[in-house]
Amino acid sequence: MPTRTAAEQRAEARRAYDAYLADCPARQLLDRLSDKWVTLVLNALADGPRRYAELSRKVAGVSQKMLTQTLRGLERDGLVTRTVTPCVPVRVDYALTPLGASLLPVVAAVKAWADGHMGEVAAARAAYDAF
Repeated sequence: MPTRTAAEQRAEARRAYDAYLADCPARQLLDRLSDKWVTLVLNALADGPRRYAELSRKVAGVSQKMLTQTLRGLERDGLVTRTVTPCVPVRVDYALTPLGASLLPVVAAVKAWADGHMGEVAAARAAYDAF
């Protein structure tokens, strides 16, 4: 096996996490984070832990199936924790992990941008659709 220089090793590492490549792990993570339900669920958990039913009410329009899939994916990625409290009925709480909380400023900024620019986007859509 040939020896590689430190520069070659760094270049290889950069290529390994090139989101423009189809099999890049970073691209898979970007795919998850770009999902609309992920953004809304992360924002809904910003104020602290919530139960499943609370999340379902907070994130209007999400189906039970999509909310469950979203929470499982976020838990798998280490962004959300699921805590089961054995009582009758069983209590399940979802909360952001420190890793998930570190993503909040980015997600909140995208949400704020969307809220602040929706009028301009709606006008652009109407102008485009008029042709």
